[in-house]
Amino acid sequence: MLEQKSDHISLTLPVPVGSSSQEVPKNLQQRKSLRRTWNQLPRCQRNLIILSISAFCTFVVLFLPGDQIVSQTTAKDALSADSAGESIGLNAAVGIGHINVAPFKDHKVHPKDHHHSEMAADTSKRKPDLPETPENANLLIAPVKSLDNDPDPPNVVDEPGVGLMQNDAKVAAESGIDDFINHLEETTDLTPSDFKGPSNSRQKAIVDAFKHSWKGYKEYAWGHDNLKPVSMSSHDWFGLGLTIVDSLDTMYIMDLQEEFEEARNWVDQFLNFDINRDVNLFEVTIRVLGGLLTSYHLSGDKMFLKKSVELGNRLLPCFLSPSGIPYSDVNLASMSAHSPKWSPDSSTSEVTTLQLEFRDLSRSTGNKIYEEAVHRVNEKIHSLEKNNGLVPIFINANTGTFRNFATISLGARGDSYYEYLLKQWIQTGRKADDFLIEDYKTAIDGVINHLVRKTPKEQHVYIGELINGKDFKAKMDHLTCYLPGTLLLGHKFGMPESHLTLARDLLETCYQTYMKQPTGLAPEITYFSTVEDDEPEIQVRSNDAHNLLRPEFIESLYYFYAITGNRTYQDMGWNIFQSFEKYTKVANGYSSIGNVKSVFNPRLRDLMESFWLGETLKYFYLLFSDDRKEIDLDKFIFNTEAHPLPIRNN
Repeated sequence: MLEQKSDHISLTLPVPVGSSSQEVPKNLQQRKSLRRTWNQLPRCQRNLIILSISAFCTFVVLFLPGDQIVSQTTAKDALSADSAGESIGLNAAVGIGHINVAPFKDHKVHPKDHHHSEMAADTSKRKPDLPETPENANLLIAPVKSLDNDPDPPNVVDEPGVGLMQNDAKVAAESGIDDFINHLEETTDLTPSDFKGPSNSRQKAIVDAFKHSWKGYKEYAWGHDNLKPVSMSSHDWFGLGLTIVDSLDTMYIMDLQEEFEEARNWVDQFLNFDINRDVNLFEVTIRVLGGLLTSYHLSGDKMFLKKSVELGNRLLPCFLSPSGIPYSDVNLASMSAHSPKWSPDSSTSEVTTLQLEFRDLSRSTGNKIYEEAVHRVNEKIHSLEKNNGLVPIFINANTGTFRNFATISLGARGDSYYEYLLKQWIQTGRKADDFLIEDYKTAIDGVINHLVRKTPKEQHVYIGELINGKDFKAKMDHLTCYLPGTLLLGHKFGMPESHLTLARDLLETCYQTYMKQPTGLAPEITYFSTVEDDEPEIQVRSNDAHNLLRPEFIESLYYFYAITGNRTYQDMGWNIFQSFEKYTKVANGYSSIGNVKSVFNPRLRDLMESFWLGETLKYFYLLFSDDRKEIDLDKFIFNTEAHPLPIRNN
């Protein structure tokens, strides 16, 4: 007879003589009972329980938000260690001198938003999120100095990775970014325009287009980067709510108070930069940092400046390269920067299109570190050898040199380098001895001498490219159509007549790239004939026939109208807007299209980029304004994403 086997052992403990079972302490009985129950469980169940507990502990350690485990004590310790020469965190900047502007008029109070004064009191209760730099970011401490009142430009630090931070940053670290922002001393250097909403039928049509786009975005992509209006879904690039942040100032300028408030509340409550994702320094700077800074200047809401400081701190590690030329990408959570994954080189336009935004952040906070970082880039680029002022479209962040035999273009990867040379000069008071404006004038001379051509019959003036830095190619990106407006803006501030002539000729060619297509919309890239028997003179290849709802030509039309007052430019813009309405409008927004050559099958691409609301519709709205100074070009300079920033005296 087989013995019956048991997979557990039952053990009976003896009770001391003279005692009953009732006299055994209850906690001892409970411990014995729990141990007995555990031992009686099958082995598989015990393993599952152990795995569950381990998984929970791992989740708590790895995924607990950083702002819940970094205390103010950490910030204080880091700052006290600084006096001994140790590395410190990039905490909130301290200083004075931001613009005093009127708050958004007639605010509608929402249940979630107890007005801005109460918002400040509420945020002060939360622990500040004070990002830290990588260990190799050894920052020096310098006294606080108001940049707007500083007669001398800040000295450039030659050693890569070294910047300046104020001694009073200790106050900011101890009290938090919220308290620092709330106690900034206000000045009255600039009074913004009083935006009253649309004044005519064309402006109202643009506002309707914006509302239609916004409605689709809210319903199907709220909080995501971009709307996919055809599939009624969303698309994320960086996970920063690009459409919301990019559109803030558009809504403010259009006097869309309710939409502005709901976007503002999302930024305040849900825009989080502590995300474990690589982002592009250039795109995040022009869209997010630029959008936040402009919203701060227009509304006076310090919450936007607080967010700007948080983001600016997380982007600074990009400048810790061996050459001072910034890396193109950074992980916002780890604050580790690197070159693009597809190449060791960065795009020249990207590393040179950060200066307006970082300088404005310094001027708004009184902290020089942001401006110092980008000005070193200016000086490095200025020192490099160029072809009559023209630059290759790739540069290496490690060596600080241009790629040999790289293309020279005023289109993709090169365009905004030239734009920011002029705009930085305007932003800082148009100093006569500024090397930025000298580089700009030399570069435009190089454009005229090496890149400008005319078609043989119709005499369309266009700007081509130099392949390998020397071989001319009759190809022009739609991106290049920003140049007529930039040239005219330069002429307004004293640039030569040759710039005005090129601006007029190029504007007409850009307009024809729209009008020559059956849809009335321009392709992404246009080719031009170079011999008389080559027809048509304006050519579009199938792979380049898409339209992404880009703003560059509308931007130039706006400058021409705002500076000259000629309403012909409004009519040109209205023709293009009607084409957008006819071929890109869908039930839930507007979609980029794949073929501008076909009115029967334009091929919806199912993507509405943030710049449609942040740039294109904004420039349309300003173009159709009865007031040419709705944004005063003597007081504001637009960044390359159409976010107006204040012009300073120095």
